Amino acid sequence: MKTIDLHTHSTASDGTYSPTELVDYAAEKGLSAIALTDHDTVWGLTEAMERAEQYPELEVIPGIEYSTTRNGKDVHIVGLYIDYTDKKYQESLKGFIDSRVNRNRKMCEKLTQAGMPVTFEELVEMNPGAVITRAHFAKFLHAKGYVTSVKEAFDRFLGDHCPCYVPREKITPQMAIEQILSAKGIPVLAHPVLYGLGKDAMDELVRELKEAGLVAIEALYGTYTSQDERDIKALAVKYDLLLSGGSDFHGLNKPHIDIGVGTGKMLIPYEILEKLKEYKYR
Repeated sequence: MKTIDLHTHSTASDGTYSPTELVDYAAEKGLSAIALTDHDTVWGLTEAMERAEQYPELEVIPGIEYSTTRNGKDVHIVGLYIDYTDKKYQESLKGFIDSRVNRNRKMCEKLTQAGMPVTFEELVEMNPGAVITRAHFAKFLHAKGYVTSVKEAFDRFLGDHCPCYVPREKITPQMAIEQILSAKGIPVLAHPVLYGLGKDAMDELVRELKEAGLVAIEALYGTYTSQDERDIKALAVKYDLLLSGGSDFHGLNKPHIDIGVGTGKMLIPYEILEKLKEYKYR
């Protein structure tokens, strides 16, 4: 069976494989298609697309994953088949990146005030070309000996309700969907189960985003249980959404997640991509 993975990350954001290495690895694993969906950046897409030319049996889909905020909580929106070379799209994306930089500088200030000195410039120097995420902060804190593990960094300082966390400003899922549509892409609600919402709250989220132009939802995901998958597929039917799915592969930053299979049991059939392509090229 031909299988795919529509949610992966490279060193352009918080993965440990370069775009080239990621494409090589996907080909090695025998996948038929992958989407590179780095956080709030398209920096790695040109490299990935060029590398894909070496593998005629592997389709590489240009994508992105937006980090947005709704009711004070993170919600991620994946964009598939975005026209990342469009100048207007690149300009609008810059606003998202600037917002992340401002947030990261504030987190540096909070960490420094908490006795763990860090500057944004240090983080950029340690991670050239990457969009700085909380994973980079966590690795920095661990490298400096402020914490004993990356997990401790999140549990004590960087998690959503921790003292050094700073939420993103004024970036909503609806704004991300609008940007993706402007780039002729397919907006996908990423890993909805991870938001810890109850049934009614999840339904409300999906309804709101469908009204904003959401096209698909991740019904298959690297860490989902069988029940999770059934629940999200039911929402997809209720709101007439296409299915998407992916491992959320980050390389060594999430060593328990492998490309194409997640924690080991995930398989996304190529038919999922065929339906997305039918929508894209209808």
